[in-house]
Amino acid sequence: MGREKNIPEIGGWRDRVWSMATEPGSGQGSLEWDLIVIGGGITGAGILREAARRGLKAILIEQRDFAWGTSSRSSKMVHGGLRYLLSGDVRLTRDSLRQRDRLLREAPGLVDPMGFLYADYRGRRPGRWSFMALLTAYDLLGGRWNHRYWPPHEFTLLAPRINLEGLKGGVQSGDAVTDDARLVLRVIREAQGDGAFALNYVSAENLLRQKNRVCGVSVKDGISGATGELWAKVVMNATGAWADRLRSQVGERGRIRPLRGSHLVFPFWRIPVAQAVTLKHPGDGRPVFIMPWEGVTLVGNTDLDHQENLDQEAHISESEVDYLLEAVGFQFPSLDIGRQDIIVTFAGVRPVVGGGVLNPSKEKRDHSIWEEQGLISVTGGKLTTFHLMAMDAFKCASRSHPSWTWRDGDSPLFRRADERVLALGDLDASLRRRLAGRYGFEAEEVFHCAAGGELDRVPGTDTLWAELRWAARNEAVVHLEDLLLRRSRLGLLLPEGGKAHFHHVRRICREELGWDGERWEEEEERYGSLWRRCYAVPGRPG
Repeated sequence: MGREKNIPEIGGWRDRVWSMATEPGSGQGSLEWDLIVIGGGITGAGILREAARRGLKAILIEQRDFAWGTSSRSSKMVHGGLRYLLSGDVRLTRDSLRQRDRLLREAPGLVDPMGFLYADYRGRRPGRWSFMALLTAYDLLGGRWNHRYWPPHEFTLLAPRINLEGLKGGVQSGDAVTDDARLVLRVIREAQGDGAFALNYVSAENLLRQKNRVCGVSVKDGISGATGELWAKVVMNATGAWADRLRSQVGERGRIRPLRGSHLVFPFWRIPVAQAVTLKHPGDGRPVFIMPWEGVTLVGNTDLDHQENLDQEAHISESEVDYLLEAVGFQFPSLDIGRQDIIVTFAGVRPVVGGGVLNPSKEKRDHSIWEEQGLISVTGGKLTTFHLMAMDAFKCASRSHPSWTWRDGDSPLFRRADERVLALGDLDASLRRRLAGRYGFEAEEVFHCAAGGELDRVPGTDTLWAELRWAARNEAVVHLEDLLLRRSRLGLLLPEGGKAHFHHVRRICREELGWDGERWEEEEERYGSLWRRCYAVPGRPG
């Protein structure tokens, strides 16, 4: 299991890794790595995983927390991108569908199938036949027939309370959904299990050069304030929307167009959809989805140029709330949904490579890779295609390091959970599957770390209390927000960010992280301030 795979406990281990990485020793001043990955989102995690699969000595550093940026605040979909096919991007759609199917095979319980429903209304474009033709092409690219047209009386059974005015029927197709932050953590833990290292709250300050080639980075520990240098054969920049900051140090112009996508979260009982409902917004025709996720209903998203400070956590605007509520009211008018029904909001910033088009929604979503004075930058792309992005990054690196193969090997990205997980205690089948998907080869340890009563669900969610204890003990939790917004998703699923359960969370943090009363109060205040600023409903009292 986890310890057998040599993943050390967090705590003193962090100090040992820092010391090892920055200690004097080589001719360049410190230990030389094969690869330094800068950025702890899904792109960086995927690159670290590939490095570990190849037996390279690799380390990842992240200036905030793992998955802090886009990769914990996405739309949670693993899909081919139907609208990308509509815009003629056949290659991106095909590659995304292949990666979607691979993730469904290798990580069940973390990446799961999801039905998508599209209502067909009189006078609406595209009409039935053109849309069915589009889905046929989509399924042919994916290698499976996965759509069907339903007459109106049957379609309303799939999507109760949907707008009936002018309804001619509807289409059902299939894609997938995930917990994006847990996907990042699972990929990082897999890499660590194969010998890689990862440190959060460590920032890359300046690139280091020899003979005008980037061969390292000066770093600062955001916790202790210590500084040091990391040297490597290859440095990869996987910082997403922040990629231009490092690229500017090698004199390159900015190419990233940060786009904000914002979301609303509702109690499931207020918008009870068993499958995702996708519609065109009545105002501008952009696609909007209404989707079940983790026991709540998720509505998204917007697509706006993000002109605020990237170092500050993104948040939804009042106009975006109104925009998404308009879409919900249009599709489900009888539910009378309003601001008072929203539990949580969240927003993420996509690292889209700017193509000069005026409309943000028309920018392409495929990824780009640049090699500049030895710095390899990987950005753009989609959550679904993180593995392909890693493969392309290694293809680029192999030009100067031919032994670094870039072709995919036979080994899977994810190791299967031990079969013993399937018979753990009295957990029902869905919870066992959940643990196996989210924690893989460490799932049995999550089960066995539970204290009394911690195999119960956190009320209102499918999260076990044991998951919080495991995360606090093993997954580099530094702040309360790490535990409640990324290791678990309680901050996105519960009113006031889960405040009603702080008494139990506090006990876990005291026992696993050693937080005394003063530290807890500091963390509670920090988390509450962040949640009110970036996750509450703007303009709503309280």
